[in-house]
Amino acid sequence: MPKWWPLVAICAGTLMLLIDITIVNVALPDMARALHTTFSDLQWVIDLYALVLGALVLTVGSLADRFGRRRVYILGLGLFAVASLTCGLSPNVGVLIAARGVQGLGAAAMFASTMALISSSYSGRDRGVAFGVWGAVTGAAGATGPIVGGLLTTHVGWRWIFLVNLPVSVCAVALSLAVIRETRDPRPRRVDLPGMASFTVAAAALTYALIRGDWASPLTIALLIVAALALLVFAGVERVRRDPMLDLALLRNRSFTVILAAGALLSAAAWAALTYESLWLQSVLGLSAISAGLVVLPCSVAALLVSAMVGRVIHRMQPRLLIGGGLVIVVAGALAQASISASSGWAAVIPGLVLVGAGAGLAVAPLSATAMAAGPGERAGMAGGALNAFRQLGYAFGIAILGGVFRGGLTHVAGPALAGPLGGGQAGEVMSRSDALDHLARQAFATGLDTTFTVAAGFGLVAAILVFTLARRPSADRGAPGAMAPEPAAATSSSRS
Repeated sequence: MPKWWPLVAICAGTLMLLIDITIVNVALPDMARALHTTFSDLQWVIDLYALVLGALVLTVGSLADRFGRRRVYILGLGLFAVASLTCGLSPNVGVLIAARGVQGLGAAAMFASTMALISSSYSGRDRGVAFGVWGAVTGAAGATGPIVGGLLTTHVGWRWIFLVNLPVSVCAVALSLAVIRETRDPRPRRVDLPGMASFTVAAAALTYALIRGDWASPLTIALLIVAALALLVFAGVERVRRDPMLDLALLRNRSFTVILAAGALLSAAAWAALTYESLWLQSVLGLSAISAGLVVLPCSVAALLVSAMVGRVIHRMQPRLLIGGGLVIVVAGALAQASISASSGWAAVIPGLVLVGAGAGLAVAPLSATAMAAGPGERAGMAGGALNAFRQLGYAFGIAILGGVFRGGLTHVAGPALAGPLGGGQAGEVMSRSDALDHLARQAFATGLDTTFTVAAGFGLVAAILVFTLARRPSADRGAPGAMAPEPAAATSSSRS
């Protein structure tokens, strides 16, 4: 069997679960009409999937170390397929929302185990190539979702954005059973139920608060308090347990902690602002969902090409140079998009999108490889789950913070009375009233987007500074590509494990 078939099986599941984060967006109008429901109800179709995925990926990663990474990955594929079928056949919005939650659980099981499976399936230069291809897939997936969703919704109906997952899942399961070997922690620990419960509560409360925004709301404030308290409980539990879900000694490895922060900030800097740029492309410039997706496609292509090339050199270059350099390019791409004017067309953002894709493609693979190298192989699921959890939380954080910045820009130019309709996708209706309102709406979006991308660039800059100043040089005795030298505390803990 060719050596790259395990990577094909792993990337198939990864692409599918990441596309499903954004594939639903363009189908919401058709769903609302077919299910006789409101957009506010359908918002949960998007949010619950992201909420469950972000809250459970670390928990499931620790279970994968104990029960087997291939087993957890295949179970995730099966659960994802069943939930996708239920979504596609949903008779009402309640069933659809519930099925999306289950789909998020299946996605968490896949996402938590993919990096560990790659690390165990390949070594040396092949591992670097594999992480490069996987990074390319993760970088391209987000921007591919709206295109795939638009095509399926337009030509065969919204239910097929879920049903199309079935043949992909079946093929991925069959291939995984045939070509991926099972790996697990050779000294399995007891399931850390208190740690799982407290982290899940913390991650779910924080993600929901970030999705809601509305920082003055009592519910949002309460959610943030719950998240903080649950996180304190989690830290206390993990300190005293002999078999923690997340070995806190990993966090004493300065490089690993920096990688987690960089992963979160990369997601916020590179991808979160695309939500508001898509709103400008469709509601102000009048592009269709498919056309708007095609505008963002160069970002995906750049990420795909650069990440694939990085995989060939990752094993012989300092990871902090790749990661930090990628983040600097992301900053340049965000700033290039922070120059939209009232008269700008869609072509104005293409150079910036290409830079963002190239920067993300340069950074994602070494981020993943470095996280895998931070601890012993039996903790691979734990390390991979931690990085993926931080990436998902970083994306939710970016959406929330940049959403507030974007709305602030709209309000500054158009006033609160018009900012609501403009931010709610009704710019076309506002612009049709008069030439003056047309110009005002365009100027408001230009100001909002320019400020939003400037703040996104700030996220990337902070991450780049952290990587260049705090990440340690690679250790010559680590076997994985992208390895960085462990801190003494982390190394001591690992030897006890």
